[in-house]
Amino acid sequence: MSDHRPSPDVEPLPDARVIVLTTLWNRRIVDRLLDGVRGRLGELQIDFEVHDVPGAYELPTAATWATQKADAVIGLGCVIRGATPHFEYVAGNCSRGLMEVSLATQVPVIFGVLTVETEDQALDRSGGEHGHVGIEAADAAASMIRLRRKLTS
Repeated sequence: MSDHRPSPDVEPLPDARVIVLTTLWNRRIVDRLLDGVRGRLGELQIDFEVHDVPGAYELPTAATWATQKADAVIGLGCVIRGATPHFEYVAGNCSRGLMEVSLATQVPVIFGVLTVETEDQALDRSGGEHGHVGIEAADAAASMIRLRRKLTS
């Protein structure tokens, strides 16, 4: 695993709008991710709103709706592997679905869904020893908004 993380652009984006979608499953982890997103978007002065969806499987549909009124969408969730193939169906379709929404709408849809083996791994990636996927998702949204504006102006 690489330790490379791009340096975030700290220039505020007060005219940008982001919608953050959070899943209700594994809420302890998702709330940690959301705290990171809130803090980073606040630092960047980005206007945002948060909406809950039932689970990761529903994120692509909600993201489709959200792209109609946002410069970027961030999907946050946590799927922890269990003893059944349910993990593969949910994680794979969530990832694929969010990418398809982004490509179809041309609005950046950021994948902030942890797909992990254990809750400890999720904790490590939501503010623990392996960084903070919430902060990284907010940085990715801001970077994509800036890039889109640069390339389409």
